[in-house]
Amino acid sequence: MILLITHYFFPIFAQQINYNRINMNSVSQRIQALSPSQTLAMSQKSAELRSQGIDVINMSVGEPDFNTPDHIKEAAKKAIDDNFTFYTPVGGYLSLRKAICDKMKNENGREFTPDQIVVSNGAKQSLCNAILSIINPGDEVIIPTPAWVSYVEMVKLAEGVNVLVPASVEQDFKITPAQLEAAITPKTKMVLLCSPSNPTGSVYTREELKALADVLAKYPEIIILSDEIYEHINYTGEFCSIAEFPEVADRVVTVNGVSKAYAMTGWRIGFLAAPLWIAKATQKLQGQYSSNPSSVAQKAAEAAYVGSQDCIEEMRKAFERRRNLIVELLGEIPGLRINNPQGAFYIFPEVSAYFGKKNGDAVIKDSHDLSMYLLEEAHVATVEGAAFCAPDYIRLSYATSDENIKEAVARIKVALAKLA
Repeated sequence: MILLITHYFFPIFAQQINYNRINMNSVSQRIQALSPSQTLAMSQKSAELRSQGIDVINMSVGEPDFNTPDHIKEAAKKAIDDNFTFYTPVGGYLSLRKAICDKMKNENGREFTPDQIVVSNGAKQSLCNAILSIINPGDEVIIPTPAWVSYVEMVKLAEGVNVLVPASVEQDFKITPAQLEAAITPKTKMVLLCSPSNPTGSVYTREELKALADVLAKYPEIIILSDEIYEHINYTGEFCSIAEFPEVADRVVTVNGVSKAYAMTGWRIGFLAAPLWIAKATQKLQGQYSSNPSSVAQKAAEAAYVGSQDCIEEMRKAFERRRNLIVELLGEIPGLRINNPQGAFYIFPEVSAYFGKKNGDAVIKDSHDLSMYLLEEAHVATVEGAAFCAPDYIRLSYATSDENIKEAVARIKVALAKLA
């Protein structure tokens, strides 16, 4: 009987195996070239451990732990009641784009018309839209590192060439004008800047941005993509964009959104503000593969921009307090080298002093091993620095409670002390 069953089902099993093999081999080269998001992967691992009853403190995710302000949620409810439930223009409701124009004028001193604004499903899509609309195969994109995990992958998707310019903790993770100029070649098409920075929290000063703008002024063919999603989570008392300098302003694409400043990560609303030809190109692209972002989320975002801004300052103060706390606590751990982040809600310690050490069967060869060790030994989720093109570091998000920060760093300190 067993032989009969095996004989009967074997062709089906073989067919399934061949089918799976065909599926694997049929994935496009562009997808095979992409790396999975390490931040999302670590967050998923943390969730899996928590589901097993393990008390994991997740410091891997870049998400404010605050709820969306009530007046924004009320606007979304009203939008549903008022039947804002149909397709919208691809680039977003005109009223939202006008609100963004007002924000850019009042807060950033920049003049835009609504047709220069394209609203997308989060700032991530806005960034990808810009890169796919501008970069041709073989074009070079200069990316200061450490850099957010998706920049490099987006350039790969566009078949561009990543030119990585490293800046260490000793430089406060900010590249110099000399480094920028040395990276420019005849193939350079774009420079991608992020300030305040993910993953380091570093913020370029006005003087530092002016020096970079002076270099780029000599190369009018280069587009500047400025990721400003952490604009309002800033502890310097001033936000400056490279777009403020007239010598380069006409070729800056600014990307921003509501996720971080208004605790609206799940609403998925971002935008780009760009020269008209770029805005039209990104809208054309978006129209073919996602169309408009959520109609209800757009009305919520409009309320965020036109309503009271007090919520921004309340959250910013909380993040600054947490920044001070984690800098103090991590500074007490031997072997960690840290900067004093001036924005965002990340800290990016240099951890190579622990490479080559071990605890029992755990051997730390690199930041991946260290990140996994901290998850398993201390039950604290971090992200390995290699994900951000900086393999000697790990990233911790302090977008969590003061109590969680204290407990997480205490656990990390004990776990690291066990390494010898």
